[in-house]
Amino acid sequence: MANSPSPESSASGTVTSTSSAVQIRNLNYSFGLGDLTKQVLFDINLDLPRGQIVIMTGPSGSGKTTLLTLIGALRTTHEGSLQVLDQEIVGLSRRRLVSVRRQIGFIFQAHNLFASLTASQNVEMAVELQGQYGTKRSQSVEILSELGLSDRVDYKPDSLSGGQKQRVAIARALVNQPPLILADEPTAALDKKSGRDVVTLMQKLAKEENRTILMVTHDNRILDVADRIINLVDGRLESDDTLDTFVSTHDPKSLDRRMFIM
Repeated sequence: MANSPSPESSASGTVTSTSSAVQIRNLNYSFGLGDLTKQVLFDINLDLPRGQIVIMTGPSGSGKTTLLTLIGALRTTHEGSLQVLDQEIVGLSRRRLVSVRRQIGFIFQAHNLFASLTASQNVEMAVELQGQYGTKRSQSVEILSELGLSDRVDYKPDSLSGGQKQRVAIARALVNQPPLILADEPTAALDKKSGRDVVTLMQKLAKEENRTILMVTHDNRILDVADRIINLVDGRLESDDTLDTFVSTHDPKSLDRRMFIM
């Protein structure tokens, strides 16, 4: 993808509003120090416009989750520029990073539910972070119902299947209507119908509510919801295609099987 000029940032770290929810320029990232340093991301340049669903594929160990957590302000880096929701987060203070994270919906491979709380209460915790105490129950029940869990809102995780737990985690990520959603293998624990329901809801959020969704997946059953498919290989952005281009240039029989290793 060709680079475009970055908006100017102020001393406070804020930036001029752009049409992109995420804008990355010349981003590098390494683990370790000194002789043990290992670079895992190399010169990443990427824009995620508002209202798009972008799917990120690539072999295991290629840096997909690392990039996702950097965009989510869960890691920090000092090389390059990373603007998220009009905020330059490279070099940002911990307090400001927390503020950025509260505008992002995270869906992880592990559901990370509290075993002592019901499905609704797990989702309500996210609402409480936004100070919406009076509507937390109704918001929780509404999003759980959209995900097919209307009859499980008062069940604790031990009484839910793996797929149901994952849907509770997805509800928790979506309940506050975040402008940016980052999803790491959101359909990995779901059957075909449940997985399709989840990505259809995400597609609706992107198109009708202008949300931006970046999804890491090896599930080739859901590639059709993407506006773009980017491929990360050995820490480098190897390709960035529209769905139509991806389909027209990739013979399913000749695709690198490593792209879809779970």
